[in-house]
Amino acid sequence: MTRPVIARIWRGRTVRARADEYEAYNYEAGIKPLIEKAMGVQCLREDRGDETEFVTISYWESIGAMARFTGSDPTAIHHLDRDPEFLIELPDRVQVLQIRHAHGDIGGDEK
Repeated sequence: MTRPVIARIWRGRTVRARADEYEAYNYEAGIKPLIEKAMGVQCLREDRGDETEFVTISYWESIGAMARFTGSDPTAIHHLDRDPEFLIELPDRVQVLQIRHAHGDIGGDEK
């Protein structure tokens, strides 16, 4: 079994009052297509005060595989159509990190 060697991390913040609505929209419009392409996807959420931060981590077998999904630039942001309506600010970058070690059960529930 091939293991991922790249993690692509996206972060976005929305107002707390719209967090549930954005989470549902983001899953349908953004996460589902990503699940079909990446080796794995994790979605994280932190509610704090009046805002909520979402973090999506997708796992890839190579930079090339990630670039085929994102286009020529693997760090390019692909904003969803309604992101400007929901997000406090539009992210201008993602992090692309090499996975050096992974231990234990790092997964979550599948939808």
